[in-house]
Amino acid sequence: MTSQKVRMLIITGLSGAGKSQALQSLEDLGYFCVDNLPPSLILKFAELCMQSQGNVKQAAIVCDLRGGEFFSSLAEALDELKEEGFHPEILFLEASDEVLVGRYKESRRRHPLSPSGGILEGIQMERQKLTELRGVAHKIIDTSGLTASQLKQQVAELFGSEYHVGTARLAVSLVSFGFKYAIPLDVDLLIDVRFLPNPFYVSELRPLTGEDPQVQEYIFSNPIAQEFLERYINLLEFILPYYVKEGKRHLVIGVGCTGGQHRSVAIVEKLAIFLQDNNYNVSIKHRDAARSRKGDRAK
Repeated sequence: MTSQKVRMLIITGLSGAGKSQALQSLEDLGYFCVDNLPPSLILKFAELCMQSQGNVKQAAIVCDLRGGEFFSSLAEALDELKEEGFHPEILFLEASDEVLVGRYKESRRRHPLSPSGGILEGIQMERQKLTELRGVAHKIIDTSGLTASQLKQQVAELFGSEYHVGTARLAVSLVSFGFKYAIPLDVDLLIDVRFLPNPFYVSELRPLTGEDPQVQEYIFSNPIAQEFLERYINLLEFILPYYVKEGKRHLVIGVGCTGGQHRSVAIVEKLAIFLQDNNYNVSIKHRDAARSRKGDRAK
């Protein structure tokens, strides 16, 4: 059996984290969607999709702890899919305890693992039960600070493009940030470049960012910066094809320096050139560059 024309997406995660909203978003994108399907039926569902004569090319299934004892067989069901030639992807949704408690209180619903009413206890128990599944997820979205429309946008960016197994390119998001503003929550690979020479201490470079040629020249005139960039690019050349082979479709690389204005931005710009030249889908976000510049002016 071949799954060349069917994309199988499994949506799971914490109760109250937005799985239903994500499923609705995928339905709007043309996915054939099923909510709360027992894992033992996933393979049969996939086979039915294959028998649709091309009418079903993308399918999404929500599987979570609402399935009770059936949910424990999800890992086995995923293995069966792979054995039959499918390439299932896992989207894992989560949120902070505080946010989830607030959502449950607002909806006045009981947590599925705490029918007696102890919401926080149920959330923590569920988080523990899902630890292993979270570890094998292809994409994790923390919805703590997201509105429904922002979640829909993220889902569309990740899963909205036309897809064919074997021909899809890995999408790589490059994010520069400042450690003093916290590490991004959804980073897959993290680079700390605070060991590089800091343009902040050069008065004429301080108001600029790592996108400016003067700043890049200052940073990469240092042999250590040049060697680091070369070594990290060599690492990416080695590992990225294996991410694709394992079914990963989106990778977030975070590059951090102190304020997210100079060094991290410059490294991201260089990495983007390499990735684009190697036919990866690349997006760039300089999360803290503007914030750091405003802070410098305030000083």
